[in-house]
Amino acid sequence: MKTTLFNKCVGLLLLVPAVLQAQENRPEKPNVLVLLTDDLGWQDVDCYDIDEPNAYMTPNIDALAKKGVQFWRAYSPAPTCAPSRCAIVSGVHPARAQKTHIKGGSPPKPSVKDARMLSPWFSARTPVGDYTIASAMKDHGYVTGHVGKWHISYSEPKATELGFDVSYGSRVSKALMKDRLKDFATNGEDDPYKLDENGFPFNQTTENALKFLDDNKAKPFFLYYATWLVHAPIQTRSKQLLEKYAEEMGIDPADRKSFSGSSTGQVNPFYGAMVEELDYNIGRVFDYLEHTDDPRWPGHKLIENTYIIFISDNGGTEGKSYERYTDNTPLDLGKTSVKEGGIRVPFIVTGPDVPAGVETDVLANGLDIYPTVLSMVGAQQPEKRLDGLDLFQLLTNDPTDSSLVKDNNGEPRKEMMWHFPHDALESALIDGDFKLVKNYDFVKNPKQKEFELYQLYESKDGKKQRVDIEESKNLADSMPEKVRAMDAKLKAQLTEMKASYPHYNPDYPGGLPHKESVPTVSEHKIEGEELTVSFKENGAKVAQAQLIYTIMKANSGYQEWFPEPMSVKGGRAAVKLPKGTRYFYVNLIDENNFLVSYPKISAKESKDKAKKKSSLSEQAISVK
Repeated sequence: MKTTLFNKCVGLLLLVPAVLQAQENRPEKPNVLVLLTDDLGWQDVDCYDIDEPNAYMTPNIDALAKKGVQFWRAYSPAPTCAPSRCAIVSGVHPARAQKTHIKGGSPPKPSVKDARMLSPWFSARTPVGDYTIASAMKDHGYVTGHVGKWHISYSEPKATELGFDVSYGSRVSKALMKDRLKDFATNGEDDPYKLDENGFPFNQTTENALKFLDDNKAKPFFLYYATWLVHAPIQTRSKQLLEKYAEEMGIDPADRKSFSGSSTGQVNPFYGAMVEELDYNIGRVFDYLEHTDDPRWPGHKLIENTYIIFISDNGGTEGKSYERYTDNTPLDLGKTSVKEGGIRVPFIVTGPDVPAGVETDVLANGLDIYPTVLSMVGAQQPEKRLDGLDLFQLLTNDPTDSSLVKDNNGEPRKEMMWHFPHDALESALIDGDFKLVKNYDFVKNPKQKEFELYQLYESKDGKKQRVDIEESKNLADSMPEKVRAMDAKLKAQLTEMKASYPHYNPDYPGGLPHKESVPTVSEHKIEGEELTVSFKENGAKVAQAQLIYTIMKANSGYQEWFPEPMSVKGGRAAVKLPKGTRYFYVNLIDENNFLVSYPKISAKESKDKAKKKSSLSEQAISVK
């Protein structure tokens, strides 16, 4: 036994120089794959399963978690896709970027009769010239690629204008099926969705990812792989997968009542098939990295010098009134809400020097990807401000030590903030174990309180014990001092970012205090480049005025509008019209947060698609 032990020790000592030599020969610049899934919920992935058993199979994602660090308290930058994607690529918080929802670039519409509050103007894009994560990687000597969903801008800029050398955005494999119960893929050579040898339908995004990797494996590469799965339409072209989940769930796919919007649980066989399709396709990419020789590192595979960052753009979409998609239970609500179900997401990181099989409850966010990736590759952080924090020291030292994630002042991160002035009309702040939700539509609203306070965890002996991740016990009334302190922190962050807020609608037919006091516009004048608007205050002072303008022609397709602040003095609001202005509106916001639009936007837009594109300009003031 002593001889055997001696021989083993000698063998290990002999291996040390070989290991060190292999590490010395490692290419200086590691590869990076950022894998962003679409609408994948925290409870859609098997390795995150808690409480009720998961109904979906995700073996490749589960295997990835065992090879790296799995974050249990990771969040998306926003509760919807476009602002999260914009934040991940730009490194800028949605509130600061004024990119807080999908689409954007339109004037607020105060005449929508059933809305108590109105979304503010928000941007349709990431600004042209913004220094993105791809720009930084390209400047550091990387070939950069994007495949799959883009959707950080409604029209421009394109991915290739923001630092990506190549961009393949086709969604062929996600085209809407005419009949999701019949139009399945086949083995036919002429079938664009032809089944592969494992019975899975063709996936264009995966093919594009594999092509990029194969074309660029001899160079240091950065790939932003954004899947279309598992976003709606909720369908699968695999008859085999659909039948499998239908049988396991005991659901008839033709009977939508059995998975209607009022149902609970993971009971949609179409969605189950989509989750497994997603897992299968990203598994093919993992497979390629694991089995392909690294041309820059002879004797090694690509995976040995590649970081993989896996995350979702927001929480799971629970569905529509007519159909249940998925269920985020025990988390509350889903996409479009800052409750846990809308923002908590799966987040896994693997790569060189990242320990395997580690689970952590340290706070993380999709905004952290930009600074973390730059540290992974040894690139200089950009001069612009990044709103995420660098996780690299955490990942490579002790992934469970939250003190290793430091803010701009060198202090450990304790807070995380979201701002969503649309739909649910809310902001949120996590501060340690507690979470504050601020609701903006609370005035004379019996359905809504201004604040909700939840204790998600209890920190004890350096560990976090689950308390109320369900957000079922609102502590706001019993802990007013805590609410005030957290609200002050939330306000400070939103003020520093110059966030936009929702406004009350003067055309709402229900009872709203001060509605009768809103200002009215009497006339406007354009003299040269100067616009002056005269208004009358009917009891409420005008707090601010804003020009909303477009430089685009009336029938030019998607028409993007931009804001410009106006000076307010003595019953007048004035502004120099931006160069090229064709049409404009003026918004007056009074001291009670009511928004008045001049001219008034009709709530009844044309059903004719061609006219609908130009309806806003038809109602606006034209600059001759």
